[in-house]
Amino acid sequence: MPNIISTVNVNGVRAATGKTGKGMLEWLAATEADIICVQETRATDEQTRAALAPALDAGWHLSHAEPGAKGRAGVGILSRRPPSAVRIGIGGEVDGRWVPSAEFGGTGRYIEADFDELTVASVYVHTGEADTPMQEEKYRFLHEVGARMKAQTRDFVISGDWNIGHTELDIKNWKGNLKNAGFLPGERAWIDEILAAGYVDVVRTLYPGVEGPYSWWSYRGRAYDNDAGWRIDYQLARGEVAGRAKQAVVERADTYALRWSDHAPVTVQYR
Repeated sequence: MPNIISTVNVNGVRAATGKTGKGMLEWLAATEADIICVQETRATDEQTRAALAPALDAGWHLSHAEPGAKGRAGVGILSRRPPSAVRIGIGGEVDGRWVPSAEFGGTGRYIEADFDELTVASVYVHTGEADTPMQEEKYRFLHEVGARMKAQTRDFVISGDWNIGHTELDIKNWKGNLKNAGFLPGERAWIDEILAAGYVDVVRTLYPGVEGPYSWWSYRGRAYDNDAGWRIDYQLARGEVAGRAKQAVVERADTYALRWSDHAPVTVQYR
């Protein structure tokens, strides 16, 4: 079973790999992760493979769900070895065949892959906007993701940008976001429901009762310098693997100038 899993919203794979010195390609060359879940590639499969060409030439394998709309979403899984099976688009199995969702199957927000006894998924949940159709769409997507999660029978780790702060510990300025998307009661209740269904927020389990560790910071103002962030990039696990998480770190860049995304990789080591 893979021992180290990372997740990161790359905020555009071409921009992230185009940064020199301390960009995504340099991070990929140095990481010890076995599997990396990426979100918001914002690029076609061809463009994503071109941007990641040095990493793919070095031995990484890419499974990718390209965006359904230009410049939006796109998720993937990078792995040291090829998966035995890949399923693209949130959906479910019907008579042993993967059937993507009619509404979300082609949006580039979900992909899952099998590695021996473990299934790993990469998911991107869009931000939403309170009291708008965008928020209703977010809830519908969460409903379909939740149904897939509850249907899983294998060891399962689903990682990604959920765009939800679960508790007051997950947002620095939680008081100022009580009515904003990302911290709405319905969103937080959805995570409660998933945890009640047997999933474990492995980073929170390893960091109980502390603020953060945050994984996203606005580019505006001094949010990064002041660590005024949000913890919205989760690894949720169910099955035997959930009890194997022994160490987690948010790979926060040393300075604002060294960031290659507005998110930082969240890396978990499993026994």
